[in-house]
Amino acid sequence: MTIYDISEKAGVSIATVSRVLNGSSNVSEKTKKKVLDVINRYEYTPNAFARGLGLNTMKTIGIMCADSSDLYLAKAIYYIEQKLRANGYDSILCCTGYELGSKMSSMNLLITKKVDGIILVGSNFIYERESDNKYIADAAAQIPVMLLNADLDAPNVYSVVSDDFTSMYEATLQMIDTGISDILYFYNSASYSGKRKLAGYRAAMEERKLLSGSNLMQFYHGSHEDIPAMTEHLKKLERKGLRFHGVIAADDTLALASVKYAREAGFHIPEDFSILGYNNSMLVNCCDPELTSIDNKLETLCQHLITTLLGVLNGNEMPKKTIFSGEIVKRGTTR
Repeated sequence: MTIYDISEKAGVSIATVSRVLNGSSNVSEKTKKKVLDVINRYEYTPNAFARGLGLNTMKTIGIMCADSSDLYLAKAIYYIEQKLRANGYDSILCCTGYELGSKMSSMNLLITKKVDGIILVGSNFIYERESDNKYIADAAAQIPVMLLNADLDAPNVYSVVSDDFTSMYEATLQMIDTGISDILYFYNSASYSGKRKLAGYRAAMEERKLLSGSNLMQFYHGSHEDIPAMTEHLKKLERKGLRFHGVIAADDTLALASVKYAREAGFHIPEDFSILGYNNSMLVNCCDPELTSIDNKLETLCQHLITTLLGVLNGNEMPKKTIFSGEIVKRGTTR
């Protein structure tokens, strides 16, 4: 039995069940009795450390990320752990890799550790097939699951996302408006976030009737740390006859490789060649001129995610999905 079963049998909301389990005073005695009667009747033991039955919470949150060597994910983990610690919570980190089986194993491990909630960092945890997301829904039947920059419509799952589509759409239009029509989109992820970015670029290019085929959308399959290989990928495209005078990259590493390519190809940046990255990471200062990049407000996302999680744990009604807008931070690689 889960809190959803209790909610249904008692005829109250999930949030009300959570308030009763947390010992909240914001529940009438009649409603509290109704919920407790169901709990006693079915011998339900909530997350063995539930506050409302007189036991202590573990004050621990599970964190899952696919790859902590990724700059974006590493920074997100830093922000999340700092904000959890500031609110009296410890954390357990699992670096899962990208295979579904490994993600499922890590999720089960965290649940056995009796964590109070689980945070999935990044959009690689969400799959197109509904059945592949069952491991998340199953976990959420026991404890809150928080998604950073991903979205899943399921009970007790909460999403905090950056509007990657609009950010990339507006960035593409801005580059077009500076006089560049042959803009290459350089990306390396087919995750939820990756698909939203690609869709934003495609929408802008199609709106201006500049996308006649798929040649200007190039997927890089190699390591996210191998900048020389990324640069060589662009050189191969040139040798095959593909011409482009602008690159919009799905992250700052790909954008940095694009700067390297443009330099070695003899282009003047930004007069002959424009480059825009994504994430506004520390890499923006690692090239000359400095890199224009989209700031996806990562710290704000992490802060709101923790605020939402703490609200849920306290039995409060919290928004299921919150969207934040990104911002183009203009530097020297765009006109």
